[in-house]
Order: sequence, then structure tokens, then C-alpha cells
Amino acid sequence: MDGNLFLNGFIYLVAAALAAPLGRRLGVGAVLGYLIIGAIIGPSAFSLVGENREEVMHFAEFGVVLMLFVIGLEIDLSRLWKMRGPILGLGGLQVLLTTLVLAAASLLLKVDWREALAMGMILALSSTAIVMQNLRERGISDTSSGTQSFAVLLFQDIAVIPMIALLPLLAFLPVTSSDGHGGHGHTLIESIPDWSRGFVVVGAILIVVVIGRFVLSPWLRWVASLKVPEALTSTTLALVVGIALLMNEVGLSPALGTFVAGVMLASSEFRHELESDIDPFKSLLLAVFFIAVGAGIDFGLIASQPFTIGMMVVGLIGLKAAILYGLATWFKMAFDQRLLFAAALAQGGEFAFVLGGFAVGQGVIGEELAAQMIAAVALSMALAPPLLILVQKVILPRFGTTETDGEVRSPDVENDKVKVLLAGFGRFGHPMGRLLRSAGCMPTVLERDSDHVDLLRRIGLKCYYGDATRLHLLKAAGAEDAKILILAIDDEDESIGIIETCRKHFPHLKIFARACSRDHAYRLHEAGVRFFVEQLGTSLDCAIAVLEELGHESGHAKDAARRFKIHEMEAICDAMPHRNDEKEFMGMAQRNLEELDSLLLNAPLPIGGQTKKE
Repeated sequence: MDGNLFLNGFIYLVAAALAAPLGRRLGVGAVLGYLIIGAIIGPSAFSLVGENREEVMHFAEFGVVLMLFVIGLEIDLSRLWKMRGPILGLGGLQVLLTTLVLAAASLLLKVDWREALAMGMILALSSTAIVMQNLRERGISDTSSGTQSFAVLLFQDIAVIPMIALLPLLAFLPVTSSDGHGGHGHTLIESIPDWSRGFVVVGAILIVVVIGRFVLSPWLRWVASLKVPEALTSTTLALVVGIALLMNEVGLSPALGTFVAGVMLASSEFRHELESDIDPFKSLLLAVFFIAVGAGIDFGLIASQPFTIGMMVVGLIGLKAAILYGLATWFKMAFDQRLLFAAALAQGGEFAFVLGGFAVGQGVIGEELAAQMIAAVALSMALAPPLLILVQKVILPRFGTTETDGEVRSPDVENDKVKVLLAGFGRFGHPMGRLLRSAGCMPTVLERDSDHVDLLRRIGLKCYYGDATRLHLLKAAGAEDAKILILAIDDEDESIGIIETCRKHFPHLKIFARACSRDHAYRLHEAGVRFFVEQLGTSLDCAIAVLEELGHESGHAKDAARRFKIHEMEAICDAMPHRNDEKEFMGMAQRNLEELDSLLLNAPLPIGGQTKKE
């Protein structure tokens, strides 16, 4: 048994190590990579991990718990209160409408009404782990579709509580599990009278709130004073595990409990340290979770019932996407954000594995129907990453946004006959656009977040919705008449793709580009583009302020920064041809450091009118 445990652990770790870089290399994201590798090593394919996938799944679900704790750390109570509208309104309507529609669809297939209602509730939930990971990987977690998706996911996690309470009331089949809990053992709440269970649940939540609010900060402060890093890490893990156990004992979602604890600690001075301690465990367990989901896809069942399972998958994704799109329209989200919102949440969720087993154990859903449902959920989760990629990379570039009246139209780019085009109006492009406008050189701005476009227009800035990777949009914006193109987007591959398009179709354009990293700067230099390293300016401004605080004269500090910047840009250009030769590259890096030291030491900075000496 121990040998099998270590062997399975080794296989899962190797699979995780291979899946993430493979998925990102193929451009489909790490999540889909994990699901594919899981399917390959699972019992239905090469059967490398044996038949203990359910045990691994129970362990890996802790990754979802850790993720909710980290998400809670990133949200303070004031932000949560501001989100009450989307959480209760959009989230509540999504769960209610999806439950009713999916239950009605199940009734049409001659499923018993109690099974239909239970399936509707279970399938209304989306995958918090997959959605949050996808939104981050696709760079849309901060858009309106991303924030609204998070609000819906949060309500879904809360909705698990009443679902657990309601499912036993729908029981009509013989109980197949002796513990009545899907094999998870008896819990505290089962051993107390029904009338007192509500008080126990409320009391457990209050315990988490009180401990998180008043006890944990002093305790963590004392642990931190010990100067033993592993003590704080073990305390954090013990905290999360303890809360998860408490929530499980009272029949609540462990993920919800840890989320509440995270929110309570969001204003703590230890927030960032707790997050950094938890993150490695969270990332690894989430990887194992996704691999276990992939391994759980029963290809034998799918092969024996391809039409039934296929229709369940199509029906689940199609109906959920339609409901989500309709709600997004009602809540006045822009067209592109509606599509992203619907695509992000259209799959089933990880709680389907938990609630499905619970429903079977309680005699609510038959085993055969539950197996079909779980297979459909697993396939929908596997299809979630490519569906979002399809919407973002293929569908959205061919469609436009909406104005406040909700009418769909094509990208609204106009040729203003200006000299400058600016692609991207985020943290890099925004100040640049404002400065150029103030200097009388207002550029034509292309931004593909339509809600951001509407906001910028309301404050008086001229900005158009459009994806600069599309040739016809560049033409519509006036690339044939403009003199300069500024690339301020943060996707390195898209940046290089736009440059290649412009070199082919608009060779007269002079291109200035944001370099998101040193490697990106090498690629831009190789493409013959004038680039600007994103973090260089602000970091040098900070260094100047530090030198002035230390007593250096302002003019000399600024001159040192100027000389450093010139040297840094020259060093990037010089090192570019050797970046694939590690030995030569490292040697050049060392020589550049020595040259820089010599450059600045030969022109020492005066302190208070005197020359600085060592």
C-alpha cells in the first residue's frame, strides 16, 4: 500500500510538472494541460494511477479550499459590501434560473422530478478553480466579466449550504451508502436534533468570524516574533485545515469557511505573508485536482453511451451559456463582456463530484444517472479552457461592442487622420495617451475592453473599441495614413504579431513598443522596434528619490539615473545576439555590471556639495 501511495504520488507530480509547460506552450493554458494529462494517465486510458482516483480527489479538493482562502485574503470587507449587488442579484438569479431550466430539461427526458431538481441544483454550480485560473491566465480577471464571474462564483459557494440541507428532503431511492454521506463518514451535525442544527451552523460561522477578526492577528504576531518561518507556515496551514474540518462537521462548504477566514484576515499586516506561504501548496494541490478530474473521465461509459453523454454536455454548456448571456444583458454588460462571462461559467463545477456522491448516498439520484452526470460535468470542465480561448481569440475579434442601449454593432474605429495610433490604454498606455493629448497630439486609441472604452469616453478621452491584432481594424483606424504606432499591450506574443502585420502591410509606420520583460525587449529589438522597458522608468524615479534622501544632490542623482538608463538600453541591444548562448550571455552580463560600476564610480555623486568618497 505504501509503495502504491508513493508511486501514485510520483506519477501525479510528474504529470503536473509536464502538463503546465505543455499547456502553456500549446497556448491552451495550464488547466487544459492538467485535464489532458489526467485523462491520459487515468483508469480509462493508460491506467497509470490505478483505481484510487476518488481518494486522490478528496485530497486534491483541499486545493480549492486553499484557493478560496487566498481569494478571501485579497478582498476586504468594504469591497465585499460593494459587491453585494452582483453577488446577491446576478449570482442569485443565475443559480435559481439555471436550476429551474436544467430541471425542466431533465423532466423532458423522463427523469423523476426529484432527481431533476437535484441535478438542476448540482449542475447550476460552475468550477471556481477552473474559472479563476482561466480568467487569470487569459488576463481578464480585472475586466467587468471577470469581476462579475467572481461574484457569481462566490454566491454559488454560498449556495452549497442550502443545497446540502435540501437534498436529503428529495430522497426517494434506497440509500446505497451506510453512512448516508457518500462515504465521507458521519458528521457532528448528524448527531444532534434537527431543530438545533441551524443554531450550530450559525454558531460555526460566528466562531470563524470572531477568531479571524480578534484572535488570529495577535496570535500570528506572536508567531512571527519567534523568527521561525516554518512556524508561520504551519500555523497558516493548521488554520485552514481546522476551519475546513469545522465547516465539514456542521455540513457547510469548507471552501466557504476558509473564504470567510481569508476575508477576516484581509486587513491584517500578515496578509501578503500568509498568501505567499499558502500559494505553493495551493498551486500544487490545484494541479493534482485538475489531473484527478481528467483521470475521472469514464471513457468506457462515454464510449458505451456517446449520444446520451454528448447531449448532456451540449445541453449543460448551451443552456448555462444562454442563461448567463441573458443575465449579463439584463445587467447591462457590454457585448464582448457578455460573451466572456457566459463562456467562463458555462461548465459544471467541482462541487458536482461532492454533491453528486452525497445525493447518491442520500437516495436522491440513482447511481447510473449520477455516473452520466459526473461524466458530463468532467467533459464540460475539460472543454472550459478551449471554449474561453475560442471566444476570446476567434469570436470576439470579429464582433464589436455595445453602447449603453445594448445594440450590437461592429468595432467602432474611425480614421481620424491622426499621426499616432496607440494600441492599449491600460497602466502603460493611459499616461502616455494623456500626455500626447495635452501636447496637442491626441492619438487614435484602440482598446479591446469595451467597458473600459465606455469609461474613458465618459471622462472625455477619445477611445475606440478594437483589437489591434486584426488587420482590417488597423486599416480602419488609419494605419495607412499614420506615422507612428505605439504598442502598449501586455501580451508579448500579440505584440510581436502586430509588429509582423505592420511590417508587411504598413512598412512606413515607426513602431514604439512596451517591453514587458527583458526577453520581450530582445524580441522587439530583433524585430527592429524601438522599445521601452516597462518598469525601468518608475524604478529609476524611486532610486533618484532614495539617493536624494541619502543626501545626494538632485541634479547629480538624476544624471546618474540618466547614465544608467542609457547603459541599460545599450546593454540589452548588445546582449541580444547572444541570448541563446548561456556562457557568452552570462559573461556579458558580468561585464556590463563591472562597466556600470566603473561608469558611476568615475563620476561620484556629491553629497551636500562634497564629493562622495568611500
